[in-house]
Amino acid sequence: MDRTELVGRLREAGVPEALYEITGVHDVPVQPDAFYVLRPEGNGWTVGLRERSRDREIRHFATEDEACAYLYDALTRVPPPAPGVAEPLEQLLADPEEIQRQAWGDFERAARHDRAPAPPEEEGGGGDGSQGENP
Repeated sequence: MDRTELVGRLREAGVPEALYEITGVHDVPVQPDAFYVLRPEGNGWTVGLRERSRDREIRHFATEDEACAYLYDALTRVPPPAPGVAEPLEQLLADPEEIQRQAWGDFERAARHDRAPAPPEEEGGGGDGSQGENP
């Protein structure tokens, strides 16, 4: 894969264009605090990270193809779910009635919390010398 093909594949994958700059092919439209940079350097290609106008090399590659593949993977890789999170979520999504039951339970708890009387103020008021509200 070359730089032009990489930009096309990143666009197809829905990667925000502000996350990468590819020398000679794609400039960052609005520069965020940090974004990836792919550029020819010396006798190869460098993938780096530009953070607050400072460049930091991440890896150097002998070929454009290797650098493009690395950057594509870095920008499209989805991290695995946290341990123990995916299975309960899949079980919950498999049972829409359970989703509705839990949502109503959450709603009722929140409604009870909103209706609960305010805790009584301590005697002596709030420390401003007053004795509370006047009737």
